[in-house]
Amino acid sequence: MAAKSEKKLKITLIKSTIGQVPKARATIAAMGLRKIGQTVELPDNGATKGQIQCVRHMVKVEEA
Repeated sequence: MAAKSEKKLKITLIKSTIGQVPKARATIAAMGLRKIGQTVELPDNGATKGQIQCVRHMVKVEEA
């Protein structure tokens, strides 16, 4: 069975969560990011884009 090719986004944490509002910290944790410089691949959908919008000042986003 062929795997469905789905667009992915590479999201890298570039700024610390120290001093950030709790909602931003929770969003970063929900994305699976823990350390500065860590990168995760998440699907390119509305939910992920909403998370990115909430913490856009703390992450770098690239297409995978």
